[in-house]
Amino acid sequence: MIQDLSLDSTHLWRLSDVNDFISQRKEKLEDFKKNIRKRQTATEPIDIPDGLFMKCDQCGGAIYEKSLEANHSICPYCDFHFRMGAEKRLYLTVDHGSFVEIDKEIRSRNPLNMPDYENKIGIGIKLTKMNEAFLSGTATIVGIEVAIGILDSNFMMGSMGSAVGEKVTRLIEHATKKKLPLIIFSASGGARMQEGILSLMQMAKTSAALHYFDQKRLLYISVLTNPTTGGVAASFASLGDINIAEKSSLIGFAGARVIKQTIRQELPIGFQTDQFQLDHGQVDLVVHRKDMRKTLYRLLVLHQGKKVSHE
Repeated sequence: MIQDLSLDSTHLWRLSDVNDFISQRKEKLEDFKKNIRKRQTATEPIDIPDGLFMKCDQCGGAIYEKSLEANHSICPYCDFHFRMGAEKRLYLTVDHGSFVEIDKEIRSRNPLNMPDYENKIGIGIKLTKMNEAFLSGTATIVGIEVAIGILDSNFMMGSMGSAVGEKVTRLIEHATKKKLPLIIFSASGGARMQEGILSLMQMAKTSAALHYFDQKRLLYISVLTNPTTGGVAASFASLGDINIAEKSSLIGFAGARVIKQTIRQELPIGFQTDQFQLDHGQVDLVVHRKDMRKTLYRLLVLHQGKKVSHE
């Protein structure tokens, strides 16, 4: 029986190592029974219960799920950042109790009568407890008031349809009216294909709203998380005065296979990673999740022309 499920890395094995060890032991035992005891036995595999351990997408390590949650969904072995829902990200970013949601009632319809679309929206609502994939409102970060929006990849992969585009645009307009700094966390697979051209129109709408926001000389910080792709990456996610990539983020417009088939050229290794984007000027900073709140606060203070405290 397992007695200790602590975070000590010396007591946690990689899932691949455990599987290899068990396989080797089974082979030796079967060989012993067959050749020495002249007996064959039938065995059944024992599965680890779901929800107890998770496998890291980057290093393959087996991580106790409760320890992963306590570590802000960051792998203790390789520092890989797992995806994070909007509510949890909001909790880590803003002052507790300061968030006031706006435009909560806006939700998607089915303008093109796409089969099963309402069902998928219902699943997204059930998973996230949100009416749409975008959470928006006002809050404070160490006392500085901001307009903040967060895409949730658990709601139809954070895709941007008419409702999301409308909520993003209204948040930008609210920040413009109140003269607030604007922060948007992106996590999206792109435009929502169930709404066709109506979803693609949101790229132009959100970009136009940001153009007017920029004319008022207000600050927009865009945070690109894992993943930020498609129409979201090609519109408001890439238009920040400061573009920040969260560590471990995949950033790009289309998948590597599609790009390769389109341009018929070999692609650089890791060209859609956060570090590649930083090296080639697409983003200004790559920030660890645990440092995100502190980094945003310092940027907000600097752009207000004040001295940064060491909070």
